[in-house]
Amino acid sequence: MIFAAGLGTRMRPLTDTLPKPLIPVAGRTLLDRALDLGRDAGAGPVVVNTHHLGNRIAAHLAGRNVAISDEQGTILDTGGGLRQALPLLGRGPKDKSGPVMTLNPDVVWTGPNPLAALNAAWRDDMDVLLMLVPLDRATARQGAGDFSLDGAGRIARGGDLVYGGAQIVRPDRLADIPDRVFSLNRLWDLLIAQGRAHGIVHPGGWCDVGYPAAIPLAEGMLHG
Repeated sequence: MIFAAGLGTRMRPLTDTLPKPLIPVAGRTLLDRALDLGRDAGAGPVVVNTHHLGNRIAAHLAGRNVAISDEQGTILDTGGGLRQALPLLGRGPKDKSGPVMTLNPDVVWTGPNPLAALNAAWRDDMDVLLMLVPLDRATARQGAGDFSLDGAGRIARGGDLVYGGAQIVRPDRLADIPDRVFSLNRLWDLLIAQGRAHGIVHPGGWCDVGYPAAIPLAEGMLHG
């Protein structure tokens, strides 16, 4: 699943008329770059959620084998958005048949495909596996790190590792959260407490394309 329902407030004024996932970086939209990563990692089915200027995203995806989870009425945040999209991903609300991949489109990567790397590292004792980036290699990142890793690869809050916006997660535990609108951080905290939340570190480049000044930084990274 690709999370494309954000309002893009940090990217204004560009997002006044264009949804952030359709902003081009080095001649290719952020959304198409994310779709390429999913396709190359063998992910499927593919779902994109929409809210702000969702009709523009739907038109951009017309004719492709991509399902749309429409959040036009209420933006559901990442946790609520993933739970709503589960039927389109072939999952029920308490389905234990397997994990799903999720990807934020507003970042650019170089080096190994993060989704393929997550898939290669996934183990049955994990409920979530996050792709992390060291803070000193997190181009255009604003703010502190998110996590640290212990010797067994389990994550804890606080540290100099940034969540890169790619993960594999078992969706059945979403049923434990009663709210309709909620962040996946709620699920991560449950899994961290149980020792079933893990992470790996991406060895390549990463850029947070969250505000206009980050676009040339991402393009420089891609061309470097």
